[in-house]
Amino acid sequence: MSERPASRLLVRAEGSVGRVTLDRPEAINAVDHGMIRGIAEALDRWEHHPDIRLVLLDGAGDRGFCAGGDVRTLREQILAGDAEAAMGFFRDEYALNARIAEYPKQIVVFADGVTMGGGIGLAGHASVRIVTERSRLAMPETRIGFTPDVGGSWLLAHAPGRTGEFLALTGGTMDAADAIYAGFADHLVPADRLDDVRHALVTRADPDTPTEIAMLFDETPEPARLAAAREWIDDAFAAASVPEIIARLRERSEPDAGATADLLEAQAPTALTVTLAAVRSARGLPDLRAALAQEYALVEWFGRTQPDLVEGIRAQLVDKDRSPRWQPATLADVPADTAERALSFTPTAPLWS
Repeated sequence: MSERPASRLLVRAEGSVGRVTLDRPEAINAVDHGMIRGIAEALDRWEHHPDIRLVLLDGAGDRGFCAGGDVRTLREQILAGDAEAAMGFFRDEYALNARIAEYPKQIVVFADGVTMGGGIGLAGHASVRIVTERSRLAMPETRIGFTPDVGGSWLLAHAPGRTGEFLALTGGTMDAADAIYAGFADHLVPADRLDDVRHALVTRADPDTPTEIAMLFDETPEPARLAAAREWIDDAFAAASVPEIIARLRERSEPDAGATADLLEAQAPTALTVTLAAVRSARGLPDLRAALAQEYALVEWFGRTQPDLVEGIRAQLVDKDRSPRWQPATLADVPADTAERALSFTPTAPLWS
C-alpha cells in the first residue's frame, strides 16, 4: 500500500553524520507507513555503526519539516473496516517516537517551517531540537475530532503552567519562541544558517557536541507570547472541565481569552473532553512510553467508536468545507463518563509486546 521508503526518504551518511531527509515536499513531508519504516531501518543500521556518530533529521523543500501523518489513508482504512492496518501504522510510528527519545546516539532535528502532529513525534523527542524564524509547531488533532498523540500528550503535560491544556485543546500554533518556552524545542537558529550547522556537525572540529555546535549559531528568541498570556491561560485552563474552561475564558477581559472561547465552542466536543483528561493523566505517568501506550488505546477508541475522527478528516482535509458535523454536537450532550470510558479502553493488541 505504501511506497518504498527510499522513494520518500533520502538516507545517506555525510562524514560521521547519518542523515535522513523527509522527501515528500508536495505534502510538506507528511509521513506515511513506508517513511516510518524507512527511518526506523536507518536508525537500526546506524545504532552500532562505528563510523556514524550522530543522526540528523530534516525535511525537503522550504515549507516545513513535517506536516504530520497520512490521516487521509487513516480515514480510508477506518471506512473500509481495516482497523488492523490503521493500528499497525500507529504501532510502528509510536515505536519510532520512543526509539528517537531513547536512541544511544544523539539525534539532531531541524524543525524548520511547518512541524505538526506526526512531525512533532519525530522532532519533539530528539536530543537537539532546532527551530527557525519560519517554524510553526502545533498539535492540531482536536480540529479533526481526535486527540494529541505521537507522545504529544507527554510534551504538553510538561509544558509550563496550563499552557499544555491550552495548546492541546485549541490546537494552537507555536512560533520558535513559544516552542522553546513550552519545551518543544531547544535552539533558535536562522533558517539561512542551517547549512552551516549541518556542515559543522559533519566536520565537527571544535566544539565537539551537537548542543555546543547549535549554540554557536543560535539566537535569543523574542519573548514568548505564551509566557505573556500565562495569567489568563493558567486561570481558565485550570478549570475542571471544558465547559468550565470556556466559562472562565468568557469572564476574562483579554480579547485573546474571548477568541479562545469562540474557538473551543467550534471544536469537536468529544475530542476536547477526552483530550483534557488525557493531558492531565499524562502528567501523572512515569515516562514517554507510558504516555504513548495511553495514546495508542485512545487512538483505537476514537477509530472504533467515534464518528468524529472520520468526519473531522473529511471536513478539514478531504472535502475541505471546514464544516464538520460533530456527534454529539455540543459539550452539554457529551456523556459524563466519556473521558473515563476512553481512558479505560483496552486496545485489541498491546502497543508494547
